[in-house]
Amino acid sequence: MSDRALMERLDVLFRQKAAVDGAIVVLLGEVGRREAYRDEGATSAEPWVVERFGVSIPTARAYAHVAERAWDLPHLVASLQEGDITFDKLRAVADVATPETDRELRDQARGCSVRELAEVTKAKQGAPKADASYERRSLRFNDHIRTMTVQLPPESYAETRACLEARAREVPSDGETRWDQRLCDAFLMTIRSPAAGRVGSHLVVVHVPLGALVDESGDASGLAGELERDGLISCETVRRIACDATMAIAIDDDVGRTMFEGRARRDPTDAQRREIMRRDRHCRFPGCTNVTFTNTHHIVPWKPDGPTDLDNLALLCLHHHRRVHSGGWTMSGNANAELTFVGPTRRVMTSRPSPLWTAVTGPAARRAAGEAGPRR
Repeated sequence: MSDRALMERLDVLFRQKAAVDGAIVVLLGEVGRREAYRDEGATSAEPWVVERFGVSIPTARAYAHVAERAWDLPHLVASLQEGDITFDKLRAVADVATPETDRELRDQARGCSVRELAEVTKAKQGAPKADASYERRSLRFNDHIRTMTVQLPPESYAETRACLEARAREVPSDGETRWDQRLCDAFLMTIRSPAAGRVGSHLVVVHVPLGALVDESGDASGLAGELERDGLISCETVRRIACDATMAIAIDDDVGRTMFEGRARRDPTDAQRREIMRRDRHCRFPGCTNVTFTNTHHIVPWKPDGPTDLDNLALLCLHHHRRVHSGGWTMSGNANAELTFVGPTRRVMTSRPSPLWTAVTGPAARRAAGEAGPRR
């Protein structure tokens, strides 16, 4: 295929992709109006799209958001279905488009780039009021990739930037340390300063293989630990972290599960709750990522003198907890392996533990633990 033929083929494929995106937006908008996603246990279209179609949360959020507006924007949506504009262009103007400006923005979208459309949107929205900027303040953590996203009012942003940049200039540099790394160092210096009241007061929980703790040979252990709410780490890292923070050690058995987990009591212990959070990370209902408002649910109902073990306990958010108890849903299986959910539509959905937890509890972890067990 020649270069020209290659590019022409891509032209056709991208137009077809835009047309498919247009069809998805229209149909998803209808799903939203009917709230059909509730038949499968979802609270909104976004988590339903994530679970049913296997897309990422940002992708599902973008589709769901544009789908909500599609009904009022017939010219923009029609242009997307015809392949004249892309989904990204429609998304760029969706928040400011109205039935009255739909045709005008459609014409602009045909001739402008996505970045230019974003500038058009910003101009139409106007400068935010001070109160509105303050109400939009937020700080969000992404435990998976260890990032923070902060939205600040203008004056707070300027204050924060000036403070961190001033500290970063004080950080000695060998000429190779990047500016963004020096800013990161300045940020850590700020939160660790005595004025912040944080020295020695933060708690780190580390799960450490029993074999690594009882090995007295002096050799470096090949067994991994797990930094709670983060990921796998070496046992050498455990010792380094211990210099900077208060640390709680959760001793794991040779299968990577926290020992002494079962108790003949209805309520899980604090240690069990931490292990369940470590394993599940969020609500176990397929597609739900709710972390904050969750309960520990007994899969098989608890009876007096019965065990309260990890394989019978799972995190459920308040909404899905009610659904399982009284909403026509059934939940079964082993929480350490696979859970099965069946709702009123009889569609079967499954849920598995966090891959990070499985990495230290699965067959590979068992083999590693057996090979690197205590030496005498």
